[in-house]
Amino acid sequence: MNEKKKVGEIAVNYVDDGMVVGLGTGSTVYFSICKIGELVKQGLSITGIPTSKQTENLAKELGIPLVSFAEIDQIDVAIDGADEVNSELVLIKGGGGALLREKIIAKAAETFIVVADSHKMVEKLGLVPLPVEVVPFGFEMTRKYIEELGCSPKLRQNNGTPFLTENGNYIFDCSFPEITNPGSLETKLNMIPGVVDNGLFNEMADIVITLNSNKEIEINKREVEKS
Repeated sequence: MNEKKKVGEIAVNYVDDGMVVGLGTGSTVYFSICKIGELVKQGLSITGIPTSKQTENLAKELGIPLVSFAEIDQIDVAIDGADEVNSELVLIKGGGGALLREKIIAKAAETFIVVADSHKMVEKLGLVPLPVEVVPFGFEMTRKYIEELGCSPKLRQNNGTPFLTENGNYIFDCSFPEITNPGSLETKLNMIPGVVDNGLFNEMADIVITLNSNKEIEINKREVEKS
């Protein structure tokens, strides 16, 4: 069994009857969603909220009932992947372009579970570029302000034109030498006019499921309560 499938399916152990489940986007949480689909066919009664159109389509194919935020009071469990995870369970997300919706769903979840293969676990964040979602209006100026924080922002492209998120925004993939204070950086980025949000998830992941050096399941829990 490959790593992504192994950790993705373990996360489903946290899903119980009657729950509202946030369904993430990406190659690892894909296996979580497929497993949930199997259990729904066997009688599990849950409803899901997807973080992207891609995930929405997958959930529909698998017969997972979906709801909107207008229909619920809270999300019980959200399961999603990550591009990087450090030892304090701070994440970089957004490689798939769904970071804003992923962050909205993670914040609304009573328990936010991250599934990550061992390659995503790092000592310091910043080996992958940090995605920053920005509005198209004035994005050239927004880029200059982002650059002043010590990175090289590159406008994400799709077939030669700017990549558009499902919210109609652009994404800058920002290469930092390393990210030593992710909490401060998240705040500074989000204070820039034109920035919608960024892919730093500070104090949000409650549980990270990964594999150790022996390829055994490792479950890490964050001690601090979610604000």
